[in-house]
Amino acid sequence: MRRRQIAWGLRGVALAPVLTYVAGRHASHSGGLVEVEHWFNRPVLLVGAATVLIVVSLIVELDFRARLSQVGCAAGLVALVFGGVPIVVLSYVFGGEGRWVERKIHPDHPDRVLTVTDIAFSIDPIYRVELVTGSGWSARHWNLGTWDADSGDFTRVEWSGPDRITVTGRTELRVFDVRPDGSLSEPRVLPR
Repeated sequence: MRRRQIAWGLRGVALAPVLTYVAGRHASHSGGLVEVEHWFNRPVLLVGAATVLIVVSLIVELDFRARLSQVGCAAGLVALVFGGVPIVVLSYVFGGEGRWVERKIHPDHPDRVLTVTDIAFSIDPIYRVELVTGSGWSARHWNLGTWDADSGDFTRVEWSGPDRITVTGRTELRVFDVRPDGSLSEPRVLPR
């Protein structure tokens, strides 16, 4: 009875990192809080912690007097180690938040910053362009788009007016208006 209570307690604790990751994942979308995404959008760490807690709860609940349960537990742990270690290593090698390529601060609003980030896993860059408004824990990020360098649809981004952003590509311009609350309007696509 005591083992079962401990096992269910560990499963309850495993819910905390999963809910934390859900909050971080939600903040990763356009309009989300920058710091919440930075701290809590960590799927490998948080979902991995939940998985470890659930595995430990299963081990605590098992009765190891039977030979079959001992072999089953050993096989499960071996599978977890050989399956989990490559996932963790690959996520740190290929994951991450990307590399900042450029930051442009609005001349009249230092709390508005355009960022260009290379989020590619390979040599060929993939550019994510965002507007960050506010500061500290209230800062939000607004997605202007993601462009592959091979397509040539992204050349530069700039402040083209007091509340206007222009993303220049080889064939078109995308013009965004910044609303008073810092959010973005739908882009106007113009030929170049």
